[in-house]
Amino acid sequence: MTTRILAIANQKGGVGKTTTAINLSTALAAVGEKVLLIDLDPQGNASTGLGSEASTRAVTTYDALMGEYRLEAAVIDSGIPGLKLAPAGVDLAGAEVELIEATRRHYRLADALADYLKGASETTYVLIDCPPSLSLLTINALAAADAVLIPLQAEFFALEGLSQIIRTIETVRTRINPRLELQGIVLTMADVRNNLAAAVEADVRAHMGEKVYETVIPRNVRISEAPSHGKPALLYDLKCAGSQAYIRLASEVIQREREKRKAA
Repeated sequence: MTTRILAIANQKGGVGKTTTAINLSTALAAVGEKVLLIDLDPQGNASTGLGSEASTRAVTTYDALMGEYRLEAAVIDSGIPGLKLAPAGVDLAGAEVELIEATRRHYRLADALADYLKGASETTYVLIDCPPSLSLLTINALAAADAVLIPLQAEFFALEGLSQIIRTIETVRTRINPRLELQGIVLTMADVRNNLAAAVEADVRAHMGEKVYETVIPRNVRISEAPSHGKPALLYDLKCAGSQAYIRLASEVIQREREKRKAA
């Protein structure tokens, strides 16, 4: 069974990156995929959003990156069938400095993940929630990934931020991970009543074509409320517009992967 590793990345904060990581992971698990969500953001919001309290995280992704524990020791059940979580800890904030002199500093996550998947071959998707910066942590995620999913807020400076992350992907592909590709771009936090959002969507689609998913994630109160309850939006309110959008996005992601396998 092939495991696909997707990094969810955008160097800009507040674009719905962690929300996408949580809810896409849940939606993939809901349709029968075996999913591991890796929280690589020192803020640990993906972990909290899946109900993992900071005080209960004995082993985290920091420990796996530093080689103090195997990744397997950090992985916990999320409480959602088919979805496991490797939580983050505040120690990750210091990992940048600690890894500078480390051997294979760009490949720490790739090595830990390869070791983990030897014993968890049933895993079909690994999603990595990256920090909102082009840091050594993000480079580790891109070095480990097969493809990148970019959440992009439908706002005025969207294309400027998009060009930066795409340049980073190309640099990592050239120097570190030749298999890395762009899986797709998902427009997030879109206000359907706002003419600017529609104009940004048209602009992004004109520039990026089929790389932009058909699904657009709307700005939705229920999505915003869900993390405070330690639940994905799909469990908090399955019928809300945001949850339904993430279900459609999961279908698109799976369809793109199927088409890739056929083409290969």
